[in-house]
Amino acid sequence: MRVLIQRVSQASVTVDQQTISKIGKGLLILLGIGHADGEEQTQFLAEKVANLRIFEDEQGKTNLSVLDVKGEAIVVSQFTLYADTRKGRRPSFIDAALPEVASPLVDRFIELLKGFGVPTQAGQFGAHMQVEIHNDGPVTIWLEK
Repeated sequence: MRVLIQRVSQASVTVDQQTISKIGKGLLILLGIGHADGEEQTQFLAEKVANLRIFEDEQGKTNLSVLDVKGEAIVVSQFTLYADTRKGRRPSFIDAALPEVASPLVDRFIELLKGFGVPTQAGQFGAHMQVEIHNDGPVTIWLEK
């Protein structure tokens, strides 16, 4: 499982010219699911994301989590995080899980984040989305399990 986190001042997801998710301060989370991923990876990374200290405290040090700052999250499924570009010029996505495997794990990741207390919205699995990101910092973190 691969997670690309962006600390944002605001973010939104639009599908067919309709905004389906919108947050203020928080995290935009791009989530890629691989063939071997399951509950263990999902639980580990959801807990890690909820408690990752990437927001600044009063002294300007990154000591606060999204929970501490009462931030929000949007999770967007992103199979392209499993792109393999070692050969040729067109990426291969054979390492990404099939939709029937990936979709329930994306839903579970969102459920776990909510369970940790992070107000969480989602993109639309399998849809062509426009994702608007106001990266704060910029801060972008890559996690993998």
